[in-house]
Amino acid sequence: MLEIQIISACLGVAVGFVLALTGAGGAMIAIPLLVSFFNISIYQATPIALLAVLSAAAFGALQGLFNKKVRYKAALLMAISGFVLAPFGVKLAEKLPNQVLSIALISTLLLICVRSWQHANRQNIDDGQLNSLPACMLNPVTAKLFWTASCTKQLIATGGISGLLSGLLGLGGGFLIVPSLNKISNFNHATVVATTLTTVCLISLSSISSHIQSSTFNWSLAIPFATTTTLTMLISTKVIAEKIPKHLCNQGFSILCLIAAIYLALSLLS
Repeated sequence: MLEIQIISACLGVAVGFVLALTGAGGAMIAIPLLVSFFNISIYQATPIALLAVLSAAAFGALQGLFNKKVRYKAALLMAISGFVLAPFGVKLAEKLPNQVLSIALISTLLLICVRSWQHANRQNIDDGQLNSLPACMLNPVTAKLFWTASCTKQLIATGGISGLLSGLLGLGGGFLIVPSLNKISNFNHATVVATTLTTVCLISLSSISSHIQSSTFNWSLAIPFATTTTLTMLISTKVIAEKIPKHLCNQGFSILCLIAAIYLALSLLS
């Protein structure tokens, strides 16, 4: 048992390093690692990965709240819709064969691989001005959000999809929420990240609660994994991540997603 916990802790170090470099996507790397080293299903690996995501996101969310960067009403709206759909994702994952979940995760990994690589190549390119105003606009004078019907609908949709994927595949949702907020709002980068982490933290709570109720939570693996993930992320963010160009981080994450997708595909075929 001690050997298994040590391995779990070491895997957490790897995932924490990825979180520090990319700011998101830890669960997508965590699940293939957990499946590979412990020979468990994606459904069994999901709550372990989510606990690590929850723990790591909580620190970022608290820091964002302290610095007044979180748009807490937007985060709560997304989280509420995520709360509603996350349990459905867990129930669906419970009923689906592991092969189907593997195909869904492989497809998601490949999609994120392509998007991360494209984003890395665009980082030093001026994309020009937006053709239209985003749905969610902050008042430049009062710094308050204009609550339009379009803004509300898009926030609900973003949170709902993130919640469903969180319950179904154990994905925190940051990879979806960050680009969505960048597209539909005029929030600055710090606000987008802080609001995303707050939302991810709340949605992960819903998914983990559903897994605990269904008795699929392996605490002996989850606790050392989440602990080292969080500690490594906090240390690496200050020591290493800030010194590496962001486009290199995104390219590296893209390659990791591709490797994980190939590994899961080969495992599925074997």
